[in-house]
This record gives sequence, structure tokens and C-alpha cells, in this order.
Amino acid sequence: VDAIERVEQIYGQPPRQAAFDAGFRSTANLHKIKDLGVEDVVFNKGGGLEIEDMARSPWVYRQLTRFRAGIESTVSFLKRALGWIRCAWRYLCSFKSYVWSSAVSANLLTLAT
Repeated sequence: VDAIERVEQIYGQPPRQAAFDAGFRSTANLHKIKDLGVEDVVFNKGGGLEIEDMARSPWVYRQLTRFRAGIESTVSFLKRALGWIRCAWRYLCSFKSYVWSSAVSANLLTLAT
């Protein structure tokens, strides 16, 4: 719920769709997020929540779970191949440089592959 409120504060409107980890799954969270104006709210591994309650259709549900899986695999790649487990650089500007250079490196590795 906090993430959706931050997005709404930054962009002036809530996102149309959102996909979350199973750790945030609850009926209360589903209803709060839907009340904020999000049309499709998907939790990984539904766990008692009906697909029809979360998303418009099973197709939308699958697309959002696949999108989230793709994000997770990208984060895993960055941690495994480029050392995003720990940043030893001390200040914010240095940290931003570290993240930027790692992202560029990841894109170059992907293109080279």
C-alpha cells in the first residue's frame, strides 16, 4: 500500500497494474490497493485469493506474474554477475555511479550475448 501511495504522490495518479511478492498477499492489502485506484493487483502465488478478484482475466494475471518474474531474474543477474550484493562505495554520488556503471555493463553483456 505504501508503494502505491508513493507512486501516486510522485506521478499524480496510481499505476494501472501492480505485481507484488507473496509476502504482501492479504485480502486487506488487495482491497486497500484496489481502493487507491489500481485496476489489476497481482500477488505471486495467489494463496487463497481468486484470480478474478486480483485481475481482469487469467491472461492479465499470467502477464503480470511473468513480468514480475522477469524483474526478479534481472535483479538476480545483477547480484550474481556484477556484484550488486554489496556496494563498498561510501557516498550517494559514488553509489549512483556504481549503480549506473553496473547497469550499463549489464546491458553490454546482454547485447554481447
